[in-house]
Parts: sequence; structure tokens; C-alpha cells
Amino acid sequence: MPSWLTWLMLGLLAWTVVAVPITLLVARFLHLSGSLPDVGEKAAGRARAAPRQTLIPESSLLGQETEMLRSPRILIVDDDPALRMLLRTTLTAEFEVAEAADARLASDLARLWRPTIVLLDVAMPGIDGLSFCTDLKAKPAFGAPLVVLLTGAEVSETTAAHAGADELLRKPFSPLELVSVIDRLTGADAVEIATEIEGEPSEQILLFARDLGRLVEIERGQRRVVQDAYRETVTALANALEAKDSGTRVHSLRVRHYATGLTTAIEPDLLSDPSLEYGFLLHDVGKIGVPGEVLRKRGPLSPSEWALIQLHPIIGLEMLANVTFLQGEGLKVIRSHHERWDGTGYPDGLARDAIPLSARIFAVADALDAITSERPYRRATSWEAAVAEISAQSGRQFDPNIVEAFVREKEPLHRLQALTEEAA
Repeated sequence: MPSWLTWLMLGLLAWTVVAVPITLLVARFLHLSGSLPDVGEKAAGRARAAPRQTLIPESSLLGQETEMLRSPRILIVDDDPALRMLLRTTLTAEFEVAEAADARLASDLARLWRPTIVLLDVAMPGIDGLSFCTDLKAKPAFGAPLVVLLTGAEVSETTAAHAGADELLRKPFSPLELVSVIDRLTGADAVEIATEIEGEPSEQILLFARDLGRLVEIERGQRRVVQDAYRETVTALANALEAKDSGTRVHSLRVRHYATGLTTAIEPDLLSDPSLEYGFLLHDVGKIGVPGEVLRKRGPLSPSEWALIQLHPIIGLEMLANVTFLQGEGLKVIRSHHERWDGTGYPDGLARDAIPLSARIFAVADALDAITSERPYRRATSWEAAVAEISAQSGRQFDPNIVEAFVREKEPLHRLQALTEEAA
């Protein structure tokens, strides 16, 4: 008869299916019944002084290694302080925002802060925007951010593309048009509205940008309600699994951090798929279908017990195949994280590049945590021993390129281990 944990898992999945449509209906009702701040509030906002500006938001430096599902970071690079204020006011409600007046300062910020998107003016003193755009895309230290060139000059689409720009936005532009471009680049639902603005940024435009920021926050707040419901469900599933398999206590949290750090170093574009980090968390959810005595067995597994263990990726895939927020890289990780580079893994016996890249990255992260933490079948070993063991399996169990990246990033990953243990 199914254990209480199995019934708990089924109940959580059923709750997700029912709760999400209800949440969307409630959010839509709240949106229809709400309104923007009144005219008096706008007048008061006009009288207030502009908020104190900082180069990098303080919140982005606290816990930046552990907050994996953070808001996109936007770096504004423009020598016009009025336009920087307009852009910051428009974007702060939804994004982490920093600014720089020239390419030299922006270069230092980009190395330290690793922005997701750079809004870059073309005509600046010193290093011009086109040259700096080329550097941002070519040098690994910057993390290859998305670049939106801002120009009032005659710069062609071909010139912008040759410099590596992802978008070209001509001045003057409306905040709605800018938000639409950012949404399109980050994969969010774009606001397909473009409004022509005549003249230079003015107080009226600044007030409009503030109101737009409030409107964007209300609209996206509805999405966050659903995303929070998803995240809470995923966390509950991961916690329930760890309650069943005591040998994996805090494993899901640690391995998600390792995998996200490795993905950032190897192929950061993969993280634009929100399902990926959910897949990192739920990679072993199929173990719900494996008897607890098999999971906790201290001695060697029998052939029949090992066959049960090898089924857990397929069980997990079948459990979550119809869950919308896991479609994409997340399901690939769940199915293929036990495949081996030499083709001797399971469940499909895939080899080399036939294994999805996200699963190849996760395999290294998963092995790292298994080696350095206590398990029923083996004692924990040192970090140095884990690095040596993973390196020895390069070209056999693991993709050699990923092992090379892991060795290069081993110190930041070691720091993540300590931070995760403290958080737990």
C-alpha cells in the first residue's frame, strides 16, 4: 500500500493543478478592482526630491552567491544624468539597477556585478558605446551580457549587430518601448506598445516613468503570485523527498547552488529557461517510487534493488511531464542526470553530446555533493578528494569540458558549500 509520503506527493501535485488557475483568477480580479495612485499623490511625488542614487544596489551584494532566482540586473551606461534618472526610475520597480556615466566606470561595474542587460549609449566621451559593446561581448570577464544600444545618431542596424548589440533603440523612446525590448530579451511576456516621445526627457516624462513603474509592478505582481505558488510546491516536494531519504538531507539545496554556479560559468544562457533551476531541485523526485529501505540500505544493493534505483529518472519524468513550469531544460535534467559521457549510464544509455548539456553539467554538481556529504553507502570525503575523483572521471563519467570548468571554478563552489550549510 502506498506510504504516507507518496500520498503527500500526489496531494501536492493535485494542489498545484487546482491552485494555479484559482490564483490567476483572483489576481485578475484584484487588478481590475485596483487603480493607480491619484493625481494628488502624483503632485506630491513631483515635489519630493529624487532618491539618493548608488552605483550598485546594496541588496544585490548581500547573498549574491546564494540567491539563484534573482531579478535581472540592468546596468545603465550614459553620460546624460537626466536620462539615467529616467531609466532608473522606470526600471527600479522590477529590476536591480546600477548606472555609470562612462565606459571606464561601467567596465569596472560589469566585472564585479555581472549585469544581465547593459543599456549603452553610443555617443559618449572617451570609449564610445560601439567599442565598449564589442568588449562586453568578447571578454569573458564581463559574462557576455545582453546589450541594448541607445542612440540619437545615424547608427545602422548592421553597425550595431557588427558590434555585438542585441537591440538598437533610437532616441527619443518611451519607457513602454524600453520595457518591451527588455521583456523580449529576457523571455518575459513583452509589452507590445511603442509611444513616440518628442523632445528631451522632462519632468512630465519622469512622472510618467514613475507611474509606469507602478503599473509594471502591479501587472508583474500577478505573475509573481503564480511563480511563488510554483516555488513553494517545488520546495515542499524536495523537502518531503529528503524526509524519506535521510541520506540526502539538504542535498537538493546544495546541488542546485553548485549546478547554477557551474551553468553560469559554462553556458549562462541556459539559465534563461526558468524550468532549469526547478529541475535542479526536483532531479531525484522519482525516488518517491523507490522503497525507503532500498534508499537507506548501507550495504551493496542487489541486482533487483539496483534496477529499482535506475527507474527513478523515468518515474520522476512521468510524474512531472505535464507540469507547465518544468517544460524545457528542467525535464531534461530530471531524465538524464545519471547518463555518463562514455554511454554506460541510465536510463537511456546516452553518450557524449547526445546527453543534454544541462544534464551533463548537473551530473558533475550531483557527484560533487554525493562525494562530500554523508550517505548510507559511503562516508563523506574532503573537498580536495572530491575534486581529484571528479577529475579522474573526466572522459569516462563526465564531459571533459565541464570537468575543466569545474576545476577552474572549484573555489567559488567551495564557498557556496559553506554558505548553503549556514542557510540550512
